[in-house]
Amino acid sequence: CHYGCRTCRNGRATALMTGSPLPRDFYQRDPREVAPELLNKLIVVSDGRAGRIVEVEAYCGANDPAAHTYRGKTQRNATMFGPAGHLYVYFSYGIHWCANTVCGEPGEGVGVLLRAIEPVQRVEAIRQARGNLRRDRELGSGPGRLAQALGITGELNGADLVTRDSGVWLIDDGMPPPATPAATPRIGISKAVEHPWRWHVPGSAHVSKVRASYRRST
Repeated sequence: CHYGCRTCRNGRATALMTGSPLPRDFYQRDPREVAPELLNKLIVVSDGRAGRIVEVEAYCGANDPAAHTYRGKTQRNATMFGPAGHLYVYFSYGIHWCANTVCGEPGEGVGVLLRAIEPVQRVEAIRQARGNLRRDRELGSGPGRLAQALGITGELNGADLVTRDSGVWLIDDGMPPPATPAATPRIGISKAVEHPWRWHVPGSAHVSKVRASYRRST
């Protein structure tokens, strides 16, 4: 039934709420290894809203001029220099929140930006959070929309994705990453634009749209 009936939907909801989060050693690697493996994983928040990750970008600390951590540790980016498997949330342009998984070893300041999700659970609640948009493909397509859809704000900065006691976690429900994920340069940046460190699920309608006029400063 592809989760169409109430029994299956309820069972799936229970699985998402009680399923084991990804282990910490999943994140304790180079973000360029972690990022494509995050595709098709699920991000779940405590009220049951959930989305399948369909687009990500890796940021590589001191070796990456586009990373927030390139110039070292500050009060704003301190979470990124902590243990892997935590959520780094920052406010972008004074407009929206963005969520990242901390990767690597403490002190490296590396991570993966979660750029887009396909809503899979409590879609109506996600739609309400996004202002009742009519087109589902716009509900989580872009890092700001993703955070708004799931209610991720600065209060979740530093949340532990592994222990699940902070209200947000990532799980594997058995859907593997794409065998050949699409890889492109990152978008919305003005530095280190040559690196193909953006990955997304090929053919997904929920991937964010590339706009040539959009640039993100660091």
